[in-house]
Amino acid sequence: MAAHRKPRQRSLGGHTVRTAATIALAGAATTAGFEGTGHAEPRLSPAQVKARVDKLYEEAEVATEKYDGAKEKADQASRRLHDLRDETARKEDRLNAARDALGSIAAAQYRSGGLDPALQLALSDRPDQYLDGAAFAERVGDRQAGAVARVRKQLREIEQLRGAAHIELTALTSRQAELKRAKRTITGKLDSARQLLSRLTDEQRSRLGDLGAAGGAAGAVRHASRSAARDLGPAPSSPSAGSVAAPNSRAAAAVSYAYGKLGSPYVWGATGPDAFDCSGLAQAAYRSAGVQLPRTTYAQINAGRRVSRSELAPGDLVFFYSGISHVGIYVGNGMMIHAPNPTAPVRLAPVDEMPFAGAARVA
Repeated sequence: MAAHRKPRQRSLGGHTVRTAATIALAGAATTAGFEGTGHAEPRLSPAQVKARVDKLYEEAEVATEKYDGAKEKADQASRRLHDLRDETARKEDRLNAARDALGSIAAAQYRSGGLDPALQLALSDRPDQYLDGAAFAERVGDRQAGAVARVRKQLREIEQLRGAAHIELTALTSRQAELKRAKRTITGKLDSARQLLSRLTDEQRSRLGDLGAAGGAAGAVRHASRSAARDLGPAPSSPSAGSVAAPNSRAAAAVSYAYGKLGSPYVWGATGPDAFDCSGLAQAAYRSAGVQLPRTTYAQINAGRRVSRSELAPGDLVFFYSGISHVGIYVGNGMMIHAPNPTAPVRLAPVDEMPFAGAARVA
């Protein structure tokens, strides 16, 4: 029976208390360690936060340019697919009409009984008329053969169109998947940047200036407007402003458009007229001047003649980072207008605020 006796309860004292306390302290230390790891970001200085956020925005822009390129190709594939389907439908209509015509010929032959021409001649009351009719029938036969050949050709063309449409549909599906991947990457980078900024105090965010207040688009717009008013002075085309003149009317029109969009919000994937990403602003500015630019920074840098930094003139496109992931429109005196990132609207900024990668004159 002793084997079934309950063990005697021992109070938490002596060695047991010390052991429990040790475990509790170890657990607390472990928890503190994990919390320290999970929430290490608040210990960053504002300057470190800015550096990390800038890096996140740079990475987001790389993904944005990939998104823009994939979207452009997806749109092209969608248009080609639409055109192929339209052409296929038109050819199918013509094919159906040709088939109906062949059906009428076949029915007429069936009704005539398909008699041997020599027998029909012998039985005819009017041989002369029959001979004329036989010649006509022969011509009908030739036309029938031509109709059959046309139907066969139309069938081949339709099959080719359907094959091309299948290829375009496959390409479109691939681009759409690429768009989703790029969108997830962009959203993740921007969310991380917002979380970092949200850990700063209002005063710290205010000191950062260029980053603007987290979630404070209105404050960022006011900051950009003050900067523009301070830096621009007279209109850039005015000789009294002391600015460098644009090399031609198209470049001048693009610069003018960019000035007119100061304060517009940054929205990734946007090409105007009310919001832009960086390459979208460049494309829209030159579109207003009658110049068609490619959609992405990678293509825009090759759209014109490369120029060195010392040769820069208003209207030149200036590119940044080793991956050519950001672009601005040079306006003279070492300044550019660009769409920086989601916390800052279209604004005037020094060219040397980012790592310079190259420039192109597209007008």
